[in-house]
Amino acid sequence: MSAATTSAFKVGLVQMCSGVDPLANLAAALAAIEEAKRSGADFVLTPEMTNIMEAKRERLFATIADEEYDPTLAALREVARKLSIYVQIGSLAVKASPDKAANRSFLIDRRGDIVARYDKIHMFDVDLANGESYRESSTYRPGDLAVVADLPWGRLGVTICYDLRFPALYRALAEAGASFFSIPAAFTRPTGAAHWHVLLRARAIENGSFVFAAAQGGKHENGRETFGHSLIVDPWGQILAEGGSEPGIILADIDPALVTAARSRIPSLQSGRRFELVEPMAEPTHLHAVRGPP
Repeated sequence: MSAATTSAFKVGLVQMCSGVDPLANLAAALAAIEEAKRSGADFVLTPEMTNIMEAKRERLFATIADEEYDPTLAALREVARKLSIYVQIGSLAVKASPDKAANRSFLIDRRGDIVARYDKIHMFDVDLANGESYRESSTYRPGDLAVVADLPWGRLGVTICYDLRFPALYRALAEAGASFFSIPAAFTRPTGAAHWHVLLRARAIENGSFVFAAAQGGKHENGRETFGHSLIVDPWGQILAEGGSEPGIILADIDPALVTAARSRIPSLQSGRRFELVEPMAEPTHLHAVRGPP
């Protein structure tokens, strides 16, 4: 399969407001994927935590399953096969060990086969100014491998939510040939309002890559409120499609040739790192300019 083609395709992003019942969330995801297919989508991405949004550890572990027994994964593999489309499950909460879950993304091809898996690397452990506190690492085991996968239209770099704040990951994915980044998410409303658009456009611009960011949006059963505003961004940083604050789908036509065009105009991927970090000297205290090779 080619990692770099120029054929156009249509992307559909599913925005959800997942609750605590995986079967209800699955029904919503299936309906949205089928609607996206009817609208011409060739590739459909769902958000982070497609199967469940549950903050209570005990209830989460009483509900989720090992990957091989997860009903959402099985059903979405079947719908990808039935509709003959690529489906990326933004992420599922699945059991990884007796005491840890994985926040895992799955890329499914037109035959219903899983062609890539990615476990979220960066855990969301923060205390927000509004009093909200999150400790993702207390429940989830972080991944340690970055993942790229070949689609018929080019190479996809797979990430999840909080990964968005670590630009080195996206540079590594782009250097590995990724023309598209998938960034399924469940951003909180405060951080989403402040940073969502800026960070997504920055990752696209820095790397000359398309960004596909399917989001959770709305007030969830567990009390959490997510930002929504699923985005499709082109390699020049222009927003091609945007969702609102509630569930729905957005679509956009994708021309992979725009990646080559953007990277030709701003060839930062070819420049590489041209500096070394110098430790500060004790004396004198004035600043020293550090210059790379000519």
